[in-house]
Amino acid sequence: MNARFELTGPLMDISSYPIWAQDMVSSCSDARHGIVEHEMWDAMRAARLDPVSTRNFMVGVWPVIERFPAYMSHSLLKTRYGRSQGDDMARRWLVRNIRVEQNHADYWLNWAEGAGVAREEVLNGVAPTGSQALASWCEEVSSRDSLAASIAATNYAVEGATGDWSQLIWESKAYAESLPIIGRKASLRWLQLHAAYDDTHPWEALEIVCALLGNNPPIDEVEHIQECVRRSYVSMSITLDRCMDAAATFDNMNEVAA
Repeated sequence: MNARFELTGPLMDISSYPIWAQDMVSSCSDARHGIVEHEMWDAMRAARLDPVSTRNFMVGVWPVIERFPAYMSHSLLKTRYGRSQGDDMARRWLVRNIRVEQNHADYWLNWAEGAGVAREEVLNGVAPTGSQALASWCEEVSSRDSLAASIAATNYAVEGATGDWSQLIWESKAYAESLPIIGRKASLRWLQLHAAYDDTHPWEALEIVCALLGNNPPIDEVEHIQECVRRSYVSMSITLDRCMDAAATFDNMNEVAA
């Protein structure tokens, strides 16, 4: 049986976690940094992201936003009250936060409208080919894999990386001022919530994963969690790439037509 995990320090300090978790976070840091350094954010921060890429981003990422409560619901179905410390922590946390994620879907639509992408287009528009990479992976891991894997891949990895890039956009005065002044506050609400410096959700998710696996889990379990976390980062990068590539293809087609 794995040694029971207890947080040894501040929630948002990686040294408070087991060595295996510290190593996992470190080994995936290059993939996470790749998301933060994606060209999408430089263009958006400078308020220079073209309308096609903006549309592709809002439409292409929407399936993840819309389905995120469902990913968490899949995880909730795997819990059993009283089975373990980790199960009980996961159950309480998931029940409390599923409704919050529904509000985030509303805020995403407000952001899209402020950025010039109609709500109807987000809801029913055709997403760029390949942009479903992240949504498909989140659906797969949350519905078919273990409780620890699904929470690590979605609530730790996806939410954590999203906090990283949304902070970059939230801090940009140029981007904020590029949005219509009427309704600007509502348009920025999604970014504001995800960019909060004190956003504890990913750290709480990591704590739950550690509670589920314990201080000394088998090596193969750790390697699997690491693979799931890395795959989330890679899938996010692919989705962003496809949103940008589709815009470039559209521009090239217009040039040929002209």
